[in-house]
Amino acid sequence: MAIKVHASAIVDEGAVLGDGCRVWHFVHISAGARIGCDCSFGQNVYVGNDVTIGDNVKIQNNVSVYDAVELESDVFCGPSMVFTNVYNPRSAVTRKDEYRRTLVRQGATLGANCTIVCGTTVGRYAFVGAGAVINRDVPDFALMLGVPARQAGWMSRFGERLALPLDGEAEAVCPHTQDRYQLRGGRVTLVSA
Repeated sequence: MAIKVHASAIVDEGAVLGDGCRVWHFVHISAGARIGCDCSFGQNVYVGNDVTIGDNVKIQNNVSVYDAVELESDVFCGPSMVFTNVYNPRSAVTRKDEYRRTLVRQGATLGANCTIVCGTTVGRYAFVGAGAVINRDVPDFALMLGVPARQAGWMSRFGERLALPLDGEAEAVCPHTQDRYQLRGGRVTLVSA
């Protein structure tokens, strides 16, 4: 499947984009970026050199994916959400050798206007609510809300809230897919799909 690049977009020589990618208005993808298949880059997206993006990633308008960020497959980045790569930036102090790596695991959703502070990992199928600020690692399937973000529940792979407590031992079924999930020791796992 062909790659579609809008005439106003810039894809630097050396960038690798997989089949089926769609690059919209005023996007800039840097030379060192490594991008999988079927990804979509909305208007005014920037992708840095030291960035790896998996398959089927959707990056909405006005998002900058800076160096030291990795997005696994099926990640959704909502409009105007923010990544950082320096923990304590100063204009007069060069800290490019101090970038902290950020990893967003498969299937995670990063809501509109949320901020992911560098050096964190967002777990598989986690759901970060709009405007939340992530300043520590997020477990798989966790629902994170607020500033700073706190865990408010658990989400299914389909994006439905699961009827599970935050801790303890319990099981729940996704109301949409009927997939079964198990909570043990503060972690949720998919039991059957």
